[in-house]
Amino acid sequence: MPRFYCPTTLTTGALLDLPAGAARHVQVLRLQPGDGITLFNGETSGEFSATVTQMGRSSVQVQVGDFVPTQREPALRVHLAVGMPANERMDWLVEKATELGVASIQPLMTERSVLRLSGERADKKVAHWHSVAVAGCEQCGGNRVPLIHPVQTLAQWLKSWGERGAEASTGLLLSLGGDARGVREASGQQVCAAPGQPLIARQVTFLSGPEGGLSQAEEELALAAGFQPVTLGPRVLRAETAALAALTALLV
Repeated sequence: MPRFYCPTTLTTGALLDLPAGAARHVQVLRLQPGDGITLFNGETSGEFSATVTQMGRSSVQVQVGDFVPTQREPALRVHLAVGMPANERMDWLVEKATELGVASIQPLMTERSVLRLSGERADKKVAHWHSVAVAGCEQCGGNRVPLIHPVQTLAQWLKSWGERGAEASTGLLLSLGGDARGVREASGQQVCAAPGQPLIARQVTFLSGPEGGLSQAEEELALAAGFQPVTLGPRVLRAETAALAALTALLV
């Protein structure tokens, strides 16, 4: 059944007009009154059944049905901070990271970043990546759309992370350094509360560089902020591949 993101209060029995993006999608699929769909608003661990009641030129009205509690989010919350890869690779990264269950994405400008964004252009890109994340959630069954943070420089972000995030989240830095440990080992994900019990819910912030990686000075800055160096093995992966490989190791 088609799934649509509807960022509003959903109540069983209510009649509501779908947001413009979801309405366009319903029309593209040529759904008709009486057809069933699924709605989620990103605020609850579940989704609602719904039925199309009216189709207008640019509007779609639905009646909200029953709430279905469905937990598809990983127990481990992983926040990805990434030096933005160029061209369409950032779109692809956002889409696949969403499918894997990332909690949030922080786009970063670093010394070696090809993509440079600021002002209105940066805001438009963030809005675009949010729409990519929404589409990813609709496709994969996720009920919480990852937050796409405003673009920052690495130095700006590390300063704020050191002040706020270090106590709440384990920081992992993708590094080629000889003292780097494996991603799973450093994250502590494999430590259970007791044999046979589920993993303790924790948070990890994973920092990965752009094409060419972070500079030595940037790595030292991240280490000083409290990040631990980790490795994905001896191969040198593309920027977007490395980030997704790390998420897979942590979440799947």
